Amino acid sequence: MTIQLTKKAFVGLFTVLGLSGCGSMDVPDLNNPSLDDFRERPTRPAVLTAATGLLVGHRAGVAAPNGYVAQLGIIGREAYVIDAADPRSIDELLGPTLDPGGPAFGGNHWTNPYLNIRNANALLDSLDKVPNTPDAEKEGLRGFAKTMQALDFLVVINTRDTHGAPIDVNLPIGQLAPIVGKEAVFERIAALLDEGAAHLENGGESFPFQLSPGFAGFNTPTTFRQFNRAIAARVAVYRGRYAEALTALSQSFLNQNASLDLGVYHSFGTNSGDTDNGLISVNVYAHPSIVTDAEFQENGTVDDRVVRKLTRLPEARTAADGKVSTEWRFRIYPSNNSPVPIIRNEELILLRAEANIGERFYGPAADDLNFIRTTSGRLAPRLDIDESNALDELLKQKRYSLLFEGGHRWIDLRRYGRLDTLPRVLDPNFAPHERFPIPAAEMNARQ
Repeated sequence: MTIQLTKKAFVGLFTVLGLSGCGSMDVPDLNNPSLDDFRERPTRPAVLTAATGLLVGHRAGVAAPNGYVAQLGIIGREAYVIDAADPRSIDELLGPTLDPGGPAFGGNHWTNPYLNIRNANALLDSLDKVPNTPDAEKEGLRGFAKTMQALDFLVVINTRDTHGAPIDVNLPIGQLAPIVGKEAVFERIAALLDEGAAHLENGGESFPFQLSPGFAGFNTPTTFRQFNRAIAARVAVYRGRYAEALTALSQSFLNQNASLDLGVYHSFGTNSGDTDNGLISVNVYAHPSIVTDAEFQENGTVDDRVVRKLTRLPEARTAADGKVSTEWRFRIYPSNNSPVPIIRNEELILLRAEANIGERFYGPAADDLNFIRTTSGRLAPRLDIDESNALDELLKQKRYSLLFEGGHRWIDLRRYGRLDTLPRVLDPNFAPHERFPIPAAEMNARQ
């Protein structure tokens, strides 16, 4: 079963299971017999289709020109989207405020994650009742579903930050889950990942459904658990729990002898019914500061990550009366079926460096930072990394290693209170956005 085919099969389940995250969306009739059948009389084929559908649901909106990678990249000054037909990618994302009423911009990255979280809850609720499914398979499905829920909650809190978000969303329709603070959301994410890891330990030798090609090498309960622990390490670093992060990393797929690109990816395709990678759009450009801020190799060539990831245009592309200008385009995603990383070995090495900096273990952190400098950037090692500059060096290496993969630059600078170091493009009074607003429809439902 391919990801393309499962998307087609999942359309019906999405209609059945696609309940709102928090009560602000239009929802199906609760008396829909298909919904009742799935929750109360689930069949094995329906459950397995729903499991594969969680991959489709989590992928939704990741790689569109107005999706997660692009919009967080714009706010984090990694990218521009210059589209004369819709200037909001410039005017709003680089402007003074984000509009909570715009579901494609300020109100984005909310509906899709909560739909997928609710779908996962329906799947989890069905597992005790599904026939002809061994206990080990049920455990594998539980571990998979809870890991996917954690990833969707992470999208929500990465974009909403201190606004918080609802987490107790497995409620009857009409009951609104309270919006809780950022740390409570992270606690739920960490708990889901830990619970998922425990389920996966008892998940047997294989999943009873096929994962997408982006999970190659991580498509059994045992190897998927390594992916789960990789995400847990990222979450622990975000929470400043560095010892926990180091423990999770030791259980992940971090491997300094493996390819830096080893990891888990969103898969895309161009066949009918599938979703392609929209980051190849002619409207997507690289921010010029990526080049001007880069270091040079000893032979005078710019950082090899710039060489690999960017290409120069024949002439500059401009917008906003010339305030926006760039001569650079990405070549990270060379085709419309190029995969987008969820997490890679290179990030894990940098997370280990970050955790060691947090624990004040500057020697091991310097070793990892220099490994990335020399291996990924082909830069000379730094011999002076210490307490005074280790964090600066970390943020620089994360900037270039994780460029345009998932908003890392914006998230990292916000975590360390450094958003004001980003360029102010349209007006010196327009500071970089700190977070997305909670959508107006969600807030209106609470009036």
